[in-house]
Amino acid sequence: MSEIALSALPDLSGVAVRQQSAAKRILKRLTPFLFVAPALILVLFWVYRPLVQTFGLSIQMWNMNPNVEPVNVGLQNFQYIFTHPDFFQAVWNTFLYILLMLPFSVILPMAIAIATNRLSSRAKNIYRAIFFLPMIMPPVACSAVWRWLMHPINGLFNHLLTSMGVVEEGVRFLSDENWVLLSIVLIAGWKMIGFSTLMFSAGLTGIDPSYYEAASVDGHKKWRQTLTITLPLLSPTIMLMLMMSVLMTAQWTFAYIDVLTQGGPAGASTNVYYLLWTYGFKNFNSGLSSAAAVVFFIGFGILALIFTRINRKVAFYDN
Repeated sequence: MSEIALSALPDLSGVAVRQQSAAKRILKRLTPFLFVAPALILVLFWVYRPLVQTFGLSIQMWNMNPNVEPVNVGLQNFQYIFTHPDFFQAVWNTFLYILLMLPFSVILPMAIAIATNRLSSRAKNIYRAIFFLPMIMPPVACSAVWRWLMHPINGLFNHLLTSMGVVEEGVRFLSDENWVLLSIVLIAGWKMIGFSTLMFSAGLTGIDPSYYEAASVDGHKKWRQTLTITLPLLSPTIMLMLMMSVLMTAQWTFAYIDVLTQGGPAGASTNVYYLLWTYGFKNFNSGLSSAAAVVFFIGFGILALIFTRINRKVAFYDN
């Protein structure tokens, strides 16, 4: 072949180089997504797939028998929920749980974390281990211990109360409508106080010590340093724990309700999570359980958005 014919051929090597460089650019852009792909697939399969199925089941009637086909009932499940007194009692009890859990999940842990923040590292670790110990204990085992402590006849609490003359006969902590909700709050709060204390302790470690040194030089006492330095810089953690308390208190108290009271007496200790469980696994009405789950999902989602907006305006970040 002549030199003129060879020069007329296209430069294939240059095309190959450009194709390789384009492939490298595409691979470079896709690399981060490849790293998160396994986690993303798991989240889609275990979180969003059941969520979509829940929305589908909410308009059906099905007893979870694989040999029985679900029946479409439209909005009847939602109509039943909004007209049944158990739903409103569960919502009211959930509100009380959230309100009464705030001292255990926010106020007391924050006070403990601030009080122990300036201790030596060894003493601080001991305190954190003591407060966190209830968190790692199984809920069923904790419930068995608390059942014995709150026994109306042989319980330690009633023994102390009667010996001190506070009451004449044993208090039925877990079977009295006036005491059962407070008892569940005490048990769940005792277990969660360690987790919240660690969260606030972690937030305190992010505060620059030079602020306290400058305040001490200016003559500010410790209580004023707490008000003017610690609390403002701890506001993101406070908002986080407030949001977690509102959104997760029903989940935190579910295990103790299920083991100790089964929602009784007369529904005095039930909450929204236990109501879902009752509809689904006691009454075998997956449609009703899914409809209630959809309602609570939307409600808690709105609360989460509200907290996000408030956090942007209230939380102070040391930038």
